[in-house]
Amino acid sequence: MRRSRSIRIIATLGPASNTPEMIGALHAAGADVFRLNMSHGDHGQIAGLYTAIREVEAAVGRPIGILADLQGPKFRIGGFAGGPVMLREGARFRLDRTATHGDHDRAELPHPEIFAALRPGQRLLLDDGRIRLLVLEVNGDEAVTRVEVGGVLSDRKGVNLPEAVLPLPPLTDKDKCDLEFALDLGVDWIAQSFVQTAADVAAARELVAGRAGLLAKIEKPQALKDIAAIADIVDAVMVARGDLGVEMPLEDVPGAQKTIIDAARRRGKLVVVATQMLDSMVKSPVPTRAEVSDVANAVFEGADAVMLSAESAAGDHPIAAVELMNRVGVKVEQDPHYRTYIDSVRPTPEATSADAITTAARQVAQTIKAAVIVTYTSSGSTALRAARERPAVPILALTPRQDTARRLTLGWGLHSVIGEDAHNFSDMVDKARKVAKQQGFASTGDYIVVTAGEPFGTPGRTNVLRIARVLESD
Repeated sequence: MRRSRSIRIIATLGPASNTPEMIGALHAAGADVFRLNMSHGDHGQIAGLYTAIREVEAAVGRPIGILADLQGPKFRIGGFAGGPVMLREGARFRLDRTATHGDHDRAELPHPEIFAALRPGQRLLLDDGRIRLLVLEVNGDEAVTRVEVGGVLSDRKGVNLPEAVLPLPPLTDKDKCDLEFALDLGVDWIAQSFVQTAADVAAARELVAGRAGLLAKIEKPQALKDIAAIADIVDAVMVARGDLGVEMPLEDVPGAQKTIIDAARRRGKLVVVATQMLDSMVKSPVPTRAEVSDVANAVFEGADAVMLSAESAAGDHPIAAVELMNRVGVKVEQDPHYRTYIDSVRPTPEATSADAITTAARQVAQTIKAAVIVTYTSSGSTALRAARERPAVPILALTPRQDTARRLTLGWGLHSVIGEDAHNFSDMVDKARKVAKQQGFASTGDYIVVTAGEPFGTPGRTNVLRIARVLESD
């Protein structure tokens, strides 16, 4: 099954999409990677979804990526004795650690780390930013605030601190437990939530220890300030616009998205755009025009993947949402303006033979109008180098490793095929021609560009570029 687009689609699984039949239908509709949300479902349920995905993978004969999304810390206020309360603009409202039900004057906030980080003049956001409080005083485990934006507040609503760096470990105890469980299952990607600094992802990377790709979700303004250092450490980043839109002015989110995509692409790291991309399709079979433009803009900006959350996990039209996203990707990549935008950002090659060969492969393929670039890759690094160049032709990644093929499903334009590595130069060209023809990327008489490393089978040694022509006998 060959995709006719380079951008990849991630579909979140949930109550609307938790059967093997639905997973198969979503993959057929265009989903390349499936997201397992560790915030929902126990380990038994997550394991069931993993097994179902792998069954679909075996049935279709194509690698499918699996991303496990860690929950991260969750901050919530306590409950209220008499039901929801109305907070009126200008009123004083106290937050404290007293374990009693709240009222219209106060609420429990059972998180000492928040009080340790709060300072007068900072703002607290409650209920996804619907209520805004200005901190006036902080006295130990108590904070006095003034209501700037009021509204109805009910039990256990979430708390955001957009202006504070919280003194928290990068992973909660639940995250560590979920992380080991997901890695033991064999997931291909780990998404880390609530990243604040590069130190957070460095700690997570040590625990992952190369067993999966590490993706940092950029959902806090503090992470945006440290985006260059974060992107240097991880394998991928996600523009998590839902939380970004809570913690920063909404009008700043589009610019933040471009900053994150630019930082990732210039470093050759994968980048995912996520949250509310086709949100109206949770209930409606047809999206808004603005949502279609939103997906299209992510494709124009050169993102590696776009993600569906509630649309595929709990929506009424999960298959239609994936199909629509697939059609938008195909159409945008055929647009005459697409190459202008996609070519505007390209990483500067490092002074290595691998970068020199990969850069040359894009240029050669364009010059001779090759049908495909074929890369031999063991760890996946050669294929990812090819993808970050955003060539105008498809990229066929030949790898002997199943885990590499699965991880590459998140990469822009990569079509992976599992098979034996080349044994010599002649074998390298022969295999490349045959697979390119078998997979529908090239026909008799077409040119292909092949990159590999010599000695063959040695990871990280891309140093060979060959031009070949597909033969009738291939």
